[in-house]
Amino acid sequence: MPDADDAQAWTADQAVALLFAAHYRALVRLAVLLLHDQPVAEDVTQDAYVALHAHWRRLKDADKALAYLRTTVLNRSRSALRRRLVARRHAAAEPPPGNAPSAEAGALGLLLHREVLAAVRKLPIRQREAIVLRYYADLSEAQIAEAMGVSRGSVKSHTSRGMAALRQVLEKADVE
Repeated sequence: MPDADDAQAWTADQAVALLFAAHYRALVRLAVLLLHDQPVAEDVTQDAYVALHAHWRRLKDADKALAYLRTTVLNRSRSALRRRLVARRHAAAEPPPGNAPSAEAGALGLLLHREVLAAVRKLPIRQREAIVLRYYADLSEAQIAEAMGVSRGSVKSHTSRGMAALRQVLEKADVE
């Protein structure tokens, strides 16, 4: 094996093997401190060594290989944290698999949605605006009042009357 002074002459296998033996545990500890997950930290660190091996010939200064490894571990840890965050967001947004609605429930929901939209279309314009801005656009009373050019009291009145009219139309549709 070549001596340390002739690091550029080392093959990728030799260099990575020496770096692995000398620095693997420290790099895993670094990743564990960032990720709080030993198995993922080991994967990240191993991937960093694989990347170093693949890019060994392009490395201009072999003495900076350890710095390259540290940077790679840091960047891959950040990526793992981002993936974990995205996975948590999506997991929270999706219902658990056992509680997924059936196809019939989805079809009934769609029919109900269509009935509600048809009933909203039949409302007088001010009531329709207030309902749509409140429940579809999720605006506050103050925002609705500003958008409609009316007082907050008028918004409350239009919304209340619109909801009463919708309730009446939808209850009538259920009876039929």
